[in-house]
Amino acid sequence: MNSATVPASRSLTVALVGNPNCGKTTLFNALTGLRQKVGNYPGVTVEKKEGRVGLDNGQTARLLDLPGLYSLTPHSPDEVIAREVLIGLRDDTPRPDVIVNVVDASNLERNLYLTSQLLDMGLPLVVVLTMADTLDKDGVTLDAARLEAALGVPVRAVVASKRQGIGALLTTIADAVHRPAPALAWQVPAALAAEIAPIQALLEREQNLLPRLAFAETVSLLMPETETAAIARLPEPARVQVMQARERLQSGKSDFASQVIEARYAWVARVGKDVLKRGAAPKRNRPLPTSRIDRVVMHPFWGYVVFIALMTLIFQSIFTWAQVPMDAIRSGMNALAVSLTRGLPPGDLRELLRDGVLGGVGNALVFLPQILLLFFFISLLEDTGYMARAAFLMDKLMSKVGLHGKSFIPLVSSFACAIPGIMATRTIGDRKARLITILVAPLMSCSARLPVYFLMTAAFIPNRPVLTIFGHTFLTLPTVTFVAMYFLGMAAAFGMAWLFHRTLLKGVAPNFLMELPPYRLPSLKTALLQMIERAGLFLRRAGTVILAISVVLWFLSTYPKRPELPRSEQVAHSFAGMAGRALEPVLKPLGFDYKMGIGIVASFAAREVFVSAMGTIYNVDDAKSDSGQVDLRQKLRDDRDPHTGRRVFTPLVAVCLMVYYVLAMQCISTVAVVRRETNGWRWPLFQIAYMT
Repeated sequence: MNSATVPASRSLTVALVGNPNCGKTTLFNALTGLRQKVGNYPGVTVEKKEGRVGLDNGQTARLLDLPGLYSLTPHSPDEVIAREVLIGLRDDTPRPDVIVNVVDASNLERNLYLTSQLLDMGLPLVVVLTMADTLDKDGVTLDAARLEAALGVPVRAVVASKRQGIGALLTTIADAVHRPAPALAWQVPAALAAEIAPIQALLEREQNLLPRLAFAETVSLLMPETETAAIARLPEPARVQVMQARERLQSGKSDFASQVIEARYAWVARVGKDVLKRGAAPKRNRPLPTSRIDRVVMHPFWGYVVFIALMTLIFQSIFTWAQVPMDAIRSGMNALAVSLTRGLPPGDLRELLRDGVLGGVGNALVFLPQILLLFFFISLLEDTGYMARAAFLMDKLMSKVGLHGKSFIPLVSSFACAIPGIMATRTIGDRKARLITILVAPLMSCSARLPVYFLMTAAFIPNRPVLTIFGHTFLTLPTVTFVAMYFLGMAAAFGMAWLFHRTLLKGVAPNFLMELPPYRLPSLKTALLQMIERAGLFLRRAGTVILAISVVLWFLSTYPKRPELPRSEQVAHSFAGMAGRALEPVLKPLGFDYKMGIGIVASFAAREVFVSAMGTIYNVDDAKSDSGQVDLRQKLRDDRDPHTGRRVFTPLVAVCLMVYYVLAMQCISTVAVVRRETNGWRWPLFQIAYMT
């Protein structure tokens, strides 16, 4: 069915396409709000983000946010998926009825290269200009009417963070379906047209593609950098003809890729010259704010100082600001425990609710404010454009240990969770560099470790001031300890990468080229949406994995019951206690007792389960007869070895436990993703072995 004739009863499928750092995600959030979901395309590890948006004509549009890319030439999984979705080759995703091409007006000519590829397809297209307000600061004006005439498609300017232009954009999207196909932008050289025509006709027939889509697909397949996997998926006749054409083009004098790229950029240059008017340049003695800021944040010495200072400031703020909501959650869980168990007679059901469900899940939920604040700050740093500069800053250091410059983003993503971090390595073209990044990504301290760090630092690291200015404390010892765990993980990751680069995976670190986005004011809405999304993920895990393990652990910590023993010794003689004591000889040299052993084993499902496991064990072990919750931090401080009388937990033991969680692989989900990414069990098992 031609996408220009969409029944009013059917919702439109709209694809959002653009270069990285063009404002696409901000626009997606502005259009969809909370009506969005994130997953992966079936069979691949490319993120699938979609949402719903209501149009002015009463229709509902399904909005697909495709990965940020500079080109549709398929030499990475991101580009393969984007091309397949746009052409309509994926059974799990309908071909878009409208393409919304997000273009950074401040980098118009670079963005228009992708636009030329989208125009090739002949599908209804709307160009959205972002960052147009930054042109004025450079003395540049963009004539949107001329640009619309040059492209032959609607052009709309928006400021997504302020929702300016959103209404007009929605109207344009609804109307775009009925517009005729845009004209081909660039001129195809005659010599190349002869190679393109027969393959185009074959694809029209074999894959039932519209003529312009078949043309775009043919040009993409003939580019020499297109991965062979994309060609292998073609029907036999088309695959043979494409391979023969590529051989002819490579053996001939004409360079297919160069001619296509030059023809596209010739068109881009003509459009840019026509629509961009440059006024008086800024005075040399008054550099732009971006230049002044970059002189500091990208300095070979001060840049690292700024990076460390920012991380320290963020964690100090988290410790300070999160305390009130954490106390509120702790009090709320205690009140809920009293309320739910007040009318229940003493027995297993009452203990299950108090010690198993609320004792486990409740102690994990207490740390939700700190996790949300961390993601809030990370989102702000990403929005400002600082993260790209941090990647550039780290490239020199990472290249010395065998990591690709592109490894920085996956490693930073692993601070949130190693799973998306590992999946983000698909942008690394070099196989060895990608594998090294996968192997060391779990060493970066993910958010699942935060409850362990927070619990240990809050309970055992003295709250002494480290930095005091004019009588005000700006830095405390728990914060320094907390930040040290993060830098320990980074040091371990870089050290292991250096070792792998010189032993198992010898190779040359590839060159790194990246674009530095301009500094922008962060979007508070985007940061809040990320917080809400992260809260949802944490609460779902608390309501599933943590709850299930807490209930099982309560059973194992309660049975078999020994009425002749005091309650404080029940756990030691339970199923869990017997298993923990079996592990104790291995853990004793680390300073860990059998209770910690139980928590460590339980946390293989998810690291944050350690806190809920401790909560369950100490609730079961508590000798109080009332139905209130124990203060886990105080119980850990008061716990003593019954044989020696010494404290089980000390500041040294707390630090050792945190170091263990920095270095050990304790996440079954991460292991599963590594197996999928490396196509086998060899590397996941190696990863478990070397980290443990």
